[in-house]
Amino acid sequence: MTQRVSHTGFAPIAQLEAYWEALRGNRLMPNRAEIDPRGIEQALEYSFIVERIAPGIARLRIAGSHLSDLMGMEVRGMPLTSFITPASRRQLSDTLEEVFETPATCSLELRSEASAGLPPLEARMVLMPLKSDLGDVSRILGALVSVGEMGRSPRRFDVTRSALRPIVADAALPPAIHKDKPAPAATKKPATTPEQAFREPSVPFRSETPRQHAPYLRLVKSDD
Repeated sequence: MTQRVSHTGFAPIAQLEAYWEALRGNRLMPNRAEIDPRGIEQALEYSFIVERIAPGIARLRIAGSHLSDLMGMEVRGMPLTSFITPASRRQLSDTLEEVFETPATCSLELRSEASAGLPPLEARMVLMPLKSDLGDVSRILGALVSVGEMGRSPRRFDVTRSALRPIVADAALPPAIHKDKPAPAATKKPATTPEQAFREPSVPFRSETPRQHAPYLRLVKSDD
């Protein structure tokens, strides 16, 4: 998935792809609930999550600041096709359906042509499916990264190239483990601090002189 995003400006896309792959393990895809913003801090401003609300239509549920900068407004709640020119919107809608239904991942190359006061702008988008809390494939984790001078907003893009890759679960791999299982209480050992590691084992004191038994106590009564 990262063959065409080697340009340093598109590094956040490669980071997000690696994060998604690590989460899914040998499954078809990870769950929406598994996405942790702390795991994608370097790509967070370019990332988004969309929800499928109808065939070919997915609305932004979460969107990074870079997406708002491109549109010049808050984009949450807007359809993902808002970033695409009318001529390419049908292509993106069909791509969204393939990502949801196949399921598959998709990377897209985008271009915003120069116009009055607007420089040309190159961009990349990646789409990776997620399962919802109900188990259906109705979410997508993605990223949109543009490289170059943004100019005034809004900026919309033509889709110049797309690459769809069906996902295959690898049953030969062991299941992915996302939480550490605690060791049984009988075998669990206390943590060793550096000070304890260099401390010599203590030896109980033993006297060389044979121990004498103390005599029994005797009660003495006096009438004085």
